[in-house]
Amino acid sequence: MLDSTSDYLIAPDPDRSGLTRKVKGSDQTGAEVSISVVEERPLTIYLNSREIVTAMTIGDYPEYLALGFLRNQRMLTNADEVTGVEYDDDLEVVVVRTRTETNHEAKLAKKTRTSGCAVGTVFGDMMDGLDDLTLPVASVRMSELYALASRINRTPSLYLTAGAIHGTVLCQGNRPLVYMEDVGRHNAVDKIAGWMLSENVGPADKLLYTTGRLTSEMVIKTALMGIPVLASRSGFTAWGVDIAQQVGLTLIGRLRGNRFVCLSGRERILRDVDPTTVPFESVKHRRKGAAE
Repeated sequence: MLDSTSDYLIAPDPDRSGLTRKVKGSDQTGAEVSISVVEERPLTIYLNSREIVTAMTIGDYPEYLALGFLRNQRMLTNADEVTGVEYDDDLEVVVVRTRTETNHEAKLAKKTRTSGCAVGTVFGDMMDGLDDLTLPVASVRMSELYALASRINRTPSLYLTAGAIHGTVLCQGNRPLVYMEDVGRHNAVDKIAGWMLSENVGPADKLLYTTGRLTSEMVIKTALMGIPVLASRSGFTAWGVDIAQQVGLTLIGRLRGNRFVCLSGRERILRDVDPTTVPFESVKHRRKGAAE
């Protein structure tokens, strides 16, 4: 049985119009099937009068995506005052306006390609600022970690409806707060960052949960957002681990049922529960490609 989303601040809405459509085909036996597939649509992000990037996205929360993308690429800094975020659904454009011009022209000169899916565009100086970064010291209770993973996996989502999508969840203690989904894991993280910036939400006591791999870019984005803990059902890349250890980010992967691996910050894990008493993840509650 799936859990209620009533206590989320933002939860997935798999029934929202325009996110999926039915497509007919056939299965391995030749029988006709009809399944829900995720819609993709372009979203062009402008910073003031300058076009920055066109992202492929599912189309929900475009303002948060634009704000978060610009903030996570460090094209918006704490010194930049955002005066407006305007979205035009017909043109599929978001314009983020600031009171004074930013340094985005210099950023564009350093555009590079990454290992990310869907939106593979970042900027070559993303590592700038990590040397001086100090993340808050935050302990992680195993009991809360298990509770979060179980709750998130039972939350109605677009993933469980149609698959082919990533999820990222901002959490506090044992409560998931904001659950974003998109075709690229970076988009989902950027939506979280945009929401935090828009709502002036602090990162020090938060945990970020993602369904995607713990790559270098995911670690960098989480660290630059100021969030001290990053957890995932998936595995790690070596560079992602190196960066997490460098900046003091607690990095937890392969979180499934009562199992996980911590490759950075293991001294901050509070072992307040015996993992053998935590139920294994049942088949019906495992994340899967699509609901049967």
